[in-house]
Amino acid sequence: MILKVFHNKIDLGDAAAAQAAIAIKKAISWKGKARIIAATGASQFEFLDALIRDKEIDWKSVEMFHLDEYVGLPVGHPASFRKYLIERLIEPAGIGNYHLLDGESDPGDVCRRTGELIGAEPVDVAFVGIGENGHLAFNDPPADFDTEHPYIIVNLDEACRRQQVGEGWFAAIDDVPKQAISMSIRQILKSKEIICVVPDTRKARAVKDCLEGDISPLHPASILQSHGDTTVYLDKDSSSLVRSVSY
Repeated sequence: MILKVFHNKIDLGDAAAAQAAIAIKKAISWKGKARIIAATGASQFEFLDALIRDKEIDWKSVEMFHLDEYVGLPVGHPASFRKYLIERLIEPAGIGNYHLLDGESDPGDVCRRTGELIGAEPVDVAFVGIGENGHLAFNDPPADFDTEHPYIIVNLDEACRRQQVGEGWFAAIDDVPKQAISMSIRQILKSKEIICVVPDTRKARAVKDCLEGDISPLHPASILQSHGDTTVYLDKDSSSLVRSVSY
């Protein structure tokens, strides 16, 4: 695992996007298409903004999968991750081949159908973040490190739900759904390359616990330490508790 630290979120986003663009272009060059996993949330704003500005990416050759979505939340809700990806990645980039998690449909059926699709071929690069509680996708602690199912239905803990309120997606914690569809830990780890984007002071404790502590379901993103090609992008705020970093 490689850590890279930048002075601000703009530089972080630009650097992470440059690496992501290389991975996408390389996959398209080698096999005619790239399969990617896209994350959402406030932490991904600068990264996605920079990525879609790269006009050399052949987005029509990209197949995109979705990390997670709330159960029961309409696509028109401001917090919908489907809405987020449509507005911030799919439409601006012109991605035509994408698989969004429909939280308004039967969640078990969504997990099964999307799981079959993502399992058909390897994923070239996954874009992920780390939650304030250390979650990876919506795998809150203690995360299931063992399930082989590509997508699972999870219960969201209070810290996760409070983060969504703190980021402004919901007015109050009672408005945040208690369940979500999430890509599993093992499915994320099957990606050939993982680019993890984690800015902001509020992520500092989780970053330290997940990147410097033991690999543990209590710190779900700690599992990234076991992946052979993971780069974690931090800013000076999110890295403030990390003992050693490379610039």
